[in-house]
Formats: sequence, C-alpha cells, structure tokens
Amino acid sequence: MILILDRKATNDEIQDMAEDLDGYVKIVIDAERGILAGGGKRHVEGEQLLLRNGSKQENLWGGGLDLETGEIDYNSMINIRPRQNNLSRDIMSEEIRKQFDTIVGKLLKK
Repeated sequence: MILILDRKATNDEIQDMAEDLDGYVKIVIDAERGILAGGGKRHVEGEQLLLRNGSKQENLWGGGLDLETGEIDYNSMINIRPRQNNLSRDIMSEEIRKQFDTIVGKLLKK
C-alpha cells in the first residue's frame, strides 16, 4: 500500500507501507514540500502519486528504509537525472541526502 505522508506515520500506516516488501519501505520524498510517499513495489508508483498530488519532478527523490535495522538508502531509478547532475541511481548530493534523512526521520522513523 502506498501512502502520502505530511505528518508522522502511525504504526499501522508503517506496517501497511511495508507489506509489499516484507519490512522494507520504498520511499519517494518531495524535498520542497517536506512530504513523502511510502510503500509499493516500485519507486515510480510513489513518484506518480506525488506528481498527481502537486509535486514537481525536480523535487522528487527515491530511496528506502529497512524497518528492522533503521537503515536508509538513497537508491532508485528515479534518481537518474543528467539535467540535475545526478548520473547515478544513488542520490549523489549530500544536501539532498540530508533532506531525505530529515523527512524520513520526521515522518516515518519510530
């Protein structure tokens, strides 16, 4: 299940988002709006949901959260953006990684 969060997730919401990948949550953040879409099997699903919700492509970045270890990763096909100097699946900008961590910590981490 994919949910858009603009406030701290409940435990039930976290479990709903993790059901598709057994304890791992795919995450797409909107760095400008400070919100995220979590859940689903592919980042593009969360990306499309956020775009329909008013987000702009250049502000969306993908990664994930392992609920067991609390480890955040910054890897997604949606991150490949030559026009924004991100030639990798990983988020290369330390500033955007910090924004990703902040948003995930505020809205999703226990």
